[in-house]
Amino acid sequence: MMPKFVLRLSAVLFSTTLLAAPALAEDYLIGVTAAQSGWLATYDQPSYAGFKFCIDEINAKGGLGGKHKAVIDVRDTRSDTAEAVKVAQEFADKQVKFIVSPADGDPTMAMGQITSPAGIPTMTFAGTAPVLTSVGEFVFGSYPGDNQQAAVLGAYAAELGYKTAWLLKSPDSSYTMKGPEYFGQVFEAKGGKVIGEGSFTLNQPDFSAIVTTIKALDPQPDVITTWAWEPDFPAFIKALRGAGVTTPVMGADVLDTPTVRGLGDAVNGIIHTSGGYPEEGSKHADFNARFKAATGTEADTNYVVNGCDIALMIDAAVTAAGSTDPKAVRDALASLNDSPGIMSNFTFAGTDRMPLRPVVLAKIENGQKIFVRRQLADPATMPKP
Repeated sequence: MMPKFVLRLSAVLFSTTLLAAPALAEDYLIGVTAAQSGWLATYDQPSYAGFKFCIDEINAKGGLGGKHKAVIDVRDTRSDTAEAVKVAQEFADKQVKFIVSPADGDPTMAMGQITSPAGIPTMTFAGTAPVLTSVGEFVFGSYPGDNQQAAVLGAYAAELGYKTAWLLKSPDSSYTMKGPEYFGQVFEAKGGKVIGEGSFTLNQPDFSAIVTTIKALDPQPDVITTWAWEPDFPAFIKALRGAGVTTPVMGADVLDTPTVRGLGDAVNGIIHTSGGYPEEGSKHADFNARFKAATGTEADTNYVVNGCDIALMIDAAVTAAGSTDPKAVRDALASLNDSPGIMSNFTFAGTDRMPLRPVVLAKIENGQKIFVRRQLADPATMPKP
């Protein structure tokens, strides 16, 4: 079932697509891909909601750089990479100034093979595979990369006294494959040992064989780590706990959703990474309050506020460039250092266009996201892409 947040936003997205106004010469046209259906809708929809909210706020203050009205052309990819590539070509033909791609590295890399040669800055909503920028110098991340998240999570696992880990990976995505591997590298560098791993296919309905393998391990691992997302993670964790396996589980930012938190006792105690946490009095908390007051919808996942930060990244780049020329904006964006955001500040300078941002560790307890710590990964010790 599609999350309620996605259902509420689908009508907004669809109406925006149909009613998009033609851009004037002085306007800054941004092409956006945001899935209305499929697995990516869980991440694209809230990301787009936050992005549009803050673009509207920026326009109300005079526009990007204080003078360029941002006009959004938003398209539905239906969580399909081929459709994302088709839209990328349409945006390139239309000569948009900037493109926001889906919240995953694989479709972003596919799009980047078109948009980077065309010289159009392209930023993923929340793709975190650090290899996504390798397709071209115009492709950018926006969220803390998997190697950043793994650096913080792996070190914390060792700090908790865990000595052994078992990894659950899927070769069907760079995210689900490389994230656990980065974790394993950091964990072993901290003195731990990876004692085994299992493989699954995306959208796999039955995890009984994998769970049977884990249950038979003797001794049991101290921790199980995966970068699996919905619906795979819910299916896995329900099967694992249903089989009586109580081994602690750690995961990545994709677990930072209301649907995962709503899985009940099966997810109690799970530690996952995240991009932010709305501490009382923070800019993040203020954003959440503004968003709810304006839309009537809770910003109950960080993908909302990160969407807003993407709008701020574009604004900062246009301002620093003093121009809307795509190459000038790209260069300015790649040079931003500790630029102010709402979820967190962000640095692109010296990062190969994957922003260096603090990573939050959180625990799920009784349906709530509980803050554990906030930490900036050390670039010197992060696993290499």
